[in-house]
Amino acid sequence: MKRLFFAGIIPLLSLLLACNGATEKPRANTGLTGPYLSQQLPGADPVIFAPGIVATGLVTRDMAITPDGKEIYFSRTAGSHTYATIMVTKLDNGVWTQPEVAPFAANPAWLTMEPCISSDGNSFYFFSNRPDSAAGETKPTDEDIWVMRRSGENWSAPVNMGPPVNSEFPEYFPSVTTSGAIYFTRESKDHRENYIYRCRFENGVYKEAEKLPPQINSTSTQFNAFIAPDESYLIVSVWGRSDSYGGADYYICFHRSDDTWSEPVNLGDRINSKSSQEYSPYISPDGRYFFFMSVSPVAQLAAPLTRDRLYQLHNSPQNGNPVMFWVDAGFIEQLRTANNE
Repeated sequence: MKRLFFAGIIPLLSLLLACNGATEKPRANTGLTGPYLSQQLPGADPVIFAPGIVATGLVTRDMAITPDGKEIYFSRTAGSHTYATIMVTKLDNGVWTQPEVAPFAANPAWLTMEPCISSDGNSFYFFSNRPDSAAGETKPTDEDIWVMRRSGENWSAPVNMGPPVNSEFPEYFPSVTTSGAIYFTRESKDHRENYIYRCRFENGVYKEAEKLPPQINSTSTQFNAFIAPDESYLIVSVWGRSDSYGGADYYICFHRSDDTWSEPVNLGDRINSKSSQEYSPYISPDGRYFFFMSVSPVAQLAAPLTRDRLYQLHNSPQNGNPVMFWVDAGFIEQLRTANNE
């Protein structure tokens, strides 16, 4: 995540009291049965993903889907990011459940966001500022990357990844390749600079973190990069480039066989906007769809505002808060061809 979007932590609300590892209650279902929550598949023009289910009046961002397509995770925040958690909906007995807070993300004293699931479905990564009890910590710290392993239908207890992935600086937005390499953002101590790093995974251990070259890190502020599982391209949010449509935009860099990268290519005005809130890219496990966070178009009200209309707008995905969109990902190959990569 970008620290500038967080307002800090306030005391626990009694309505949100929970602890890490809490047992999930029986889930209500949506009545939906098809892939991707039975949503109509998108074409070349982006549309809001699952309005009223995933996209609500709350800020919604980030996405991770298990390889079998039966579990969908996403981040949701409230109170100017005072509360940040990961939601989950599952295909249970052929029917999608209503999204609920994931058990490992239920403590309101911690920020828990940015889910990432490995291509084999056996590892789940996320960022959190929760204390690392194994290191003797008792209070929230700076952002670190955590991992859980698959255990049957459940996930193991979260474990701090430690060095060389984590450091004294904030790390966030993990993304992993089939070979086990992990890409992530590392923020400077004064929170003024953000760069994309990579730790390769060789012989069962992570190699030292390496800052990626200027094609990826083209300004002092890039963050939240998605790496293709085969490492063939990277989509990254970049702030402050001269070809931006407004603040932070999504760019793609293509990875060459000699481990060099193409120059960043702006994904264009069908995806980027003037909102300055494009900072959460994701490609579905089947490679067919690009999910991304952006600000939804604000609903145009013909009638005067009333109390009921305000409440309705507050709970609507078209109230100006960011939501997740999706679009056919075929444009990626078109960009590769157009840029001779």
